Amino acid sequence: MSAPVLGRRPEQARLDRWLDDARAGRGRAALIEGEPGIGKTVLVRAACDRAERSGMTVSWGACDELGQRLPLLPWLDALRVRDGGGERRAAVNRLLRGEAPVGADPVTAAAEHLVALVGEAGPAVVVLDDLQWADRATVALWCALARRAADLPLLLLGTARDVPRRAELAAVRRATSAQSRLRLARLTEREARDLVGALAGGPPGPRLLAMAEEAAGNPLYLTELVDALRRDGVVAVADGVAEVTGDPAPGSLDAAIAHRLDFLPADVRAVLRAAALLGVEFALADVAVVLDTRVAALVTAVDHALAAGVLCGSGPELRFRHPLIHRVIYDGMPAGLRGAWHEEAARALAAAGAPVERVARQFLRGVHRPHGWAADWLATAAPALIAQAPAVAIDLLQRAVDAGAPLAGRLADALYRTGERARAEAVAARALEASTDPDETADLHWTLAQCRALDGRGAESLATLADALARPGLDGRHRARLLVLSARAHRDIGEVDRAGEVARSALACAEEAGDRWAVGWALHVLTVVAVMRGEMAAALPLFERALAVTGADPALLDLRMLLQINQAVALGDLDRYPEAIAAAEQVKALAEGTGALVRLAQAHSALAELRHDTGRWDDALAGVAAVPAEAKDPGVACCDHGTAAVILLRRGNPEAAARHLAAAEAPALRIGSRTIAALALARSLARECAGDPAGALAVLVASLSGGGEEAEEMEDLIPDAVRLAVQLDDRGTATFAAGMAEKLAQDCAIPHRAAAAAYCRGVLAADPAELMAAAERYHAAGRPFGRARALHQAAVAFAGLGEATEARTAFTQADDLYAGLGATWDAARLRAALRGHGIRRGPRAQHRRARTGWPSLTPTEGRVAALVAAGLSNPQIADRLVLSRRTVATHVSHILAKLGVASRTDIAREATRRYRESG
Repeated sequence: MSAPVLGRRPEQARLDRWLDDARAGRGRAALIEGEPGIGKTVLVRAACDRAERSGMTVSWGACDELGQRLPLLPWLDALRVRDGGGERRAAVNRLLRGEAPVGADPVTAAAEHLVALVGEAGPAVVVLDDLQWADRATVALWCALARRAADLPLLLLGTARDVPRRAELAAVRRATSAQSRLRLARLTEREARDLVGALAGGPPGPRLLAMAEEAAGNPLYLTELVDALRRDGVVAVADGVAEVTGDPAPGSLDAAIAHRLDFLPADVRAVLRAAALLGVEFALADVAVVLDTRVAALVTAVDHALAAGVLCGSGPELRFRHPLIHRVIYDGMPAGLRGAWHEEAARALAAAGAPVERVARQFLRGVHRPHGWAADWLATAAPALIAQAPAVAIDLLQRAVDAGAPLAGRLADALYRTGERARAEAVAARALEASTDPDETADLHWTLAQCRALDGRGAESLATLADALARPGLDGRHRARLLVLSARAHRDIGEVDRAGEVARSALACAEEAGDRWAVGWALHVLTVVAVMRGEMAAALPLFERALAVTGADPALLDLRMLLQINQAVALGDLDRYPEAIAAAEQVKALAEGTGALVRLAQAHSALAELRHDTGRWDDALAGVAAVPAEAKDPGVACCDHGTAAVILLRRGNPEAAARHLAAAEAPALRIGSRTIAALALARSLARECAGDPAGALAVLVASLSGGGEEAEEMEDLIPDAVRLAVQLDDRGTATFAAGMAEKLAQDCAIPHRAAAAAYCRGVLAADPAELMAAAERYHAAGRPFGRARALHQAAVAFAGLGEATEARTAFTQADDLYAGLGATWDAARLRAALRGHGIRRGPRAQHRRARTGWPSLTPTEGRVAALVAAGLSNPQIADRLVLSRRTVATHVSHILAKLGVASRTDIAREATRRYRESG
């Protein structure tokens, strides 16, 4: 018997309004809270029934205590991912089987596909029940969808108990607005009386009412109470009044549920106990496996449980009608019996080929010292388990290693992937002492080297690798792999020439052994060495060769993406921007499709730098925001925050720039003494904007003082260093920095380097001819800000020589370029410098100075808004404007915020209003 929805009219009305809004494209995330049994699930199921009748798609998933260590299971159930169907579901299944590239974050990547599945469903309701048991990945996906819901025809509903008070549930609450949270109170005395009457068949009499008062307005307890009385035959309706006629019912909710179960036949209770091992929701086929029987043999017992109101659902997927019923059955089994049965269930499910997460749930509860079949299963399942649930993998692999299983390499890998580098290093080092298998030895050295590299301890890796390379009997394949690690370690500690020598040895050894993996990584190190030396032209054929080697091997996909990202950067350094952007876009699409979140962040970062250089600043800012911060390695985070801060400072928004600079502090600490040019430039520019040119110059000089190969990476700092030094009459520093620019441009056909050298000469000598030549070379390089900066200084130099006509021409060109970029701070400096020479420009509209409303939209945002108003979806807009879907989504979010509206419909309405006002 299930309780009808009584006494919840205001809540039902709010849910109906939210359903109407979602159908109209104004989605939201909503949270229904309350004590166990208060009616949360009943209320939401009733709303879902109404949604389905109106044509909306309804998806339902439930969290439970047994499954909270296995990421995303409620979403997989809600969106029926295991059923297959469509490329996105197939992609999620591949990712969670461990088929992601090395370095990918499979759970985060799977979440991205799940978000897309929700977005493709049309008007939809997605429900997650019992969010108090949700794992972190499930909560993160909830919060991500909650942020996007306003832009989707989606009602995202969650239910949660008040306890346990977990941090994950607090995150859900923060992601849900106060207006979208419902707390279900206990039923009033009248509502409780109406519910008891509806359940008992008539208005309750005094004894029945007195017993109902003990339920304290809890609908589940009232339902179980009346149901128990009816089963015992001690409630009857006489003269239209329902009254208790015999002994009272059990005195607690648990007792009432147990009393209900006592009436079920023994075979039904046995099936329910087996089902309880599997969780609140379960597959009937899994119950059959656990009981070693056929599904057909369970039909009668399941029908009985459905009729008794213990189970609900239809088809192969069933669930306990309420988690409390599941808990009473589960807790009713002796702990020792439960543990043994969990172990038997794990073995049976593993033998039946069940998904790893289903076996792992049983494994966690019942297998404490894996050996025999358990160790064999874990060895096979480890890649998928590490991919989907690394924390669970660590737990189980540690148990296996403690029991003597040879799985230390797998454990070290899992620890490294979860960021536990100290433990990973310790496990790998201990395992190396005992390892006799060459493949395992190479894998352990790889994990060890990765851990030490991230901690800046490449020299330790070199010592360990030298010992390994000195061992007798090492074959060519394993020697090549160890040499690759050695070359990378030399590069990490700044021994660039030695890194190149070792990489060439590794390449020769790998080619002789026919090891494609080692060939690819050796070529990668050689490309990095060439780039660090500034030998861009020499690097390009190495990139092509490495990409040819990796292209045919799926196991080298991660390396291929890394190579393409570096190739894009190298092409950009050569001013070959169309090729550079095409290469970065290609790897971005590949990373999105395969779930390589780290590579995706790197591709977006490379694109942001390329778009900054080529004057596409709106797209650069959108790209910086397109990937969550947690997916970025420290270097990428510093570069992204630096790029964004530079743009925002030049656009006259120091407050927003300061937020980026503050956000860069933590990742900057993690990269030690390494300098990121974009971040150094942003820090310098922030000081200059604050009226501290000396401090600004000091930041640049500190970054340029490294010399050597770092000069190649710091070249973008040189023009500002020369300008500031001349401004401060520091001729020594200006001459030193200009000399660096000359050295970089020497025997070099790269336009922007020749431009920078000419700019520095022109600023040092106040020579307008050199500065105009620099402007032309920046123009040839495709760098509009560099051109504007050179024209700016040329205008000042012309004015200083009294050549007003030439000064005005250069001034106008620079001002136009600054306007196109939105560089209001630079434009203000230009105008202030020329005002004293009587050169001014008349006022004109500056839409970029507006912070809200339609005038605040950037040109790209304006184009996106127009396409939204025309009814195009984000994927269609991305195709039309040749942008990524993430970038378009970021633009749409900015548009909504600037216009102060909540949905795409509102954007269209605002566009129509503006069109009418414009005539």
